[in-house]
Amino acid sequence: MPILDVNSLEIFSRSPEQTRRMGMRLGAALKKGDVICLQGELGAGKTTMVQGIAQGWGSLDPVSSPTFVLVNTYRRPDSELLFHLDTYRLASDEEAEELDIEEMIIKGTLVIEWPERVRSLLPDQYLWVTLGYQDEQVRSILLTPYGKRFRLMVTALRQSVFGVT
Repeated sequence: MPILDVNSLEIFSRSPEQTRRMGMRLGAALKKGDVICLQGELGAGKTTMVQGIAQGWGSLDPVSSPTFVLVNTYRRPDSELLFHLDTYRLASDEEAEELDIEEMIIKGTLVIEWPERVRSLLPDQYLWVTLGYQDEQVRSILLTPYGKRFRLMVTALRQSVFGVT
């Protein structure tokens, strides 16, 4: 568990199921207005992570990649919403602005795949998750918090996963 700085956390996943379980831990900690940004090349595990996030968050709906529809909306029994945005196919900043990311953040929780394409539209506080290939099965997952809420979230995750702060 190399800790890159006092706020960031890097873990290694040895299977899609481990990536999903890490997502479940993240999802259980999310609340309305939170933004999670998932960066990584094609096949790095972003959608697998979202499956776990949605499950941990309490979604009633199955998760699929929104690459062609751009946004999927998932719901919980309490009517809360989780927006899953995939910006891979956006061609311009203008297209990104039309998505009304701000409105999604007001109405629910937002998870963004390919967030580097809309970075200028992100709020001040969010959690940036970078997924990377280590080999065919192993992925690195680097959690970088922006803002106090997400620094506390990463500290709590470190504690729950590894028993250290």
